[in-house]
Amino acid sequence: MKRTLYLMRHGQTVFNVRKKIQGQCDSPLTEVGMKQALIAKAYFKKQNITFTHAYASTAERASDTLEIVTDMPYTRVKGLKEWGFGVFEGEMDDLMPPRPYGDFFIAFGGEGESQVRNRVSDTLMKIMQEEDHEHVLVISHGASCRQFMKKWEHTSDVGQKEKIENCCILKFAFEDNSFKLLEIINHNFSEI
Repeated sequence: MKRTLYLMRHGQTVFNVRKKIQGQCDSPLTEVGMKQALIAKAYFKKQNITFTHAYASTAERASDTLEIVTDMPYTRVKGLKEWGFGVFEGEMDDLMPPRPYGDFFIAFGGEGESQVRNRVSDTLMKIMQEEDHEHVLVISHGASCRQFMKKWEHTSDVGQKEKIENCCILKFAFEDNSFKLLEIINHNFSEI
């Protein structure tokens, strides 16, 4: 049976505005971030999309975004956390090395690219295999979403080279233990 996963990045945070590396540390949503989440909520409502289950990373920026998008009960899951950047977290983002990062952050107490990709993919696989998980909302992070996209790019005709912006929604089909990216929803935030 085909199921649908809506994987979404959290709204704008204080660290996003200040150009700081968040990773697995956290910072609160800004007023703009809250408005972005309301726009995502309006998108789901306009499309008549209802969720059977909802999940968020353990970071508050993810759960706070989810609580704006829907008032349904949800589960916080560590496997949905952002890439761990080790000692770089909280520093200015101009310290980031050029992409692809590969295993760069391991030497600094962080995670390697394949670790993040497998962690997020394994977590989402377990979630989507659960009973009655027909339409699932998951709020995660930019690099985590990107690594999940990379894991399944061989099954998908849709892609995006640009940065995954705040509250971007990645719509995946899940069938026969395989994910396929169907659509990327980038919102118009020009009115904010």
